[in-house]
Amino acid sequence: MARRVAVVAAGHSKFGKRPDATMRELTWEAYKPIYDAGITQDRIDASVLSYAASQFTGQGAGSALMADYIGLQNRPHLRCESACATGTASLRAAWGMVASGLYDVMLVLGVEQMNRVSSATATEYMSRAGDMRWEYPYGISFPAFYALMATQYMAKYNMPHDVLAQIAVKSHHYGSQNPKAHLPKAVSFEEANNAIPICRPLNLYDCSLITDGAAAVVIAAEERVKEFTDYPMWIAGIGAGASEMMIQSRPSLTSIPGARQAAAAAYKMAGIGPDKIDMAEVHDCFTIAELIAYEDLGFAPPGKGREIVENKENYHDGRIPVNCDGGLKSKGHPLGATGISMTYEVYKQMQGKAEKSSRQIKDVKYGLVHNVGQSGQFVNVFIYERGW
Repeated sequence: MARRVAVVAAGHSKFGKRPDATMRELTWEAYKPIYDAGITQDRIDASVLSYAASQFTGQGAGSALMADYIGLQNRPHLRCESACATGTASLRAAWGMVASGLYDVMLVLGVEQMNRVSSATATEYMSRAGDMRWEYPYGISFPAFYALMATQYMAKYNMPHDVLAQIAVKSHHYGSQNPKAHLPKAVSFEEANNAIPICRPLNLYDCSLITDGAAAVVIAAEERVKEFTDYPMWIAGIGAGASEMMIQSRPSLTSIPGARQAAAAAYKMAGIGPDKIDMAEVHDCFTIAELIAYEDLGFAPPGKGREIVENKENYHDGRIPVNCDGGLKSKGHPLGATGISMTYEVYKQMQGKAEKSSRQIKDVKYGLVHNVGQSGQFVNVFIYERGW
């Protein structure tokens, strides 16, 4: 029988364009609060590095370099990769090793430094995660994948772009209150709705950011949790899913099949339904992705996700608060760090430690993380439970 596992510590670097730091220094910035709390080499059995794309920096064998630099010499380590879902894939791998009894305490690090190359080059590198025979050569980048989803969703449900603009306004409202965010700037509805087009119908404020940053969490087996904290965040449910490689093979673009699979498995393992979730961190690489996530996670029926937006139920004092750290849209999306950053936010919110009361969610017992890689080829959903 698997052992129970909890998140017992977490750290986070400043996200943004970070020419002031190398990748190893970003990693240290995320790990430092954990180190300062006394969780050093002697207390960590092994580590996993979440690092999605070595093309940005050219650094290979990143797990060896990062572990060595932050002081985990001669501890087992490995690197995990699942595109934009690399962070939660790494955490899932570490959870399995701790739950099975292989290790008691593990560090999971997420890092990416994407601004070492131009935006055009970064976009090209990410586009190569599409099918290199039938998608990439024909110019389909990730804005195009999600523009296809937005086009079909808007046509099927007769939805105007206004709804997507309202999601962007909410994300930037909360990002402006998060000191770790890449773009801590509030935007008006008019700005969000009328910005320059990127790939129609998506415009500038529908798209997430190319970001540098790192995040870290420590997980421990139940028998060891008390050594680290009286406020653990239990991993109550984990689900993983996958969708067809080429989106042209999918029956519909208004839902991500892998997300539905992952959510169903996570709810089953946790023994709860979506009505029990007090907050969610969802993968809003584009605003349409956040809207589709509401429905794939069971917060709204198909085609009704817009009601959550229009009624502001997704705000910190609403029925289902979503991305009250600014999300990938405003906080930023450093690929390998993203899923760990989402976990960090749930951990902080559960402990009542959001920087400002205007974004603190009240009395979080259950939190959910939804992390999507590519256009749904990798999906992980985690459900966390307050442990005190």
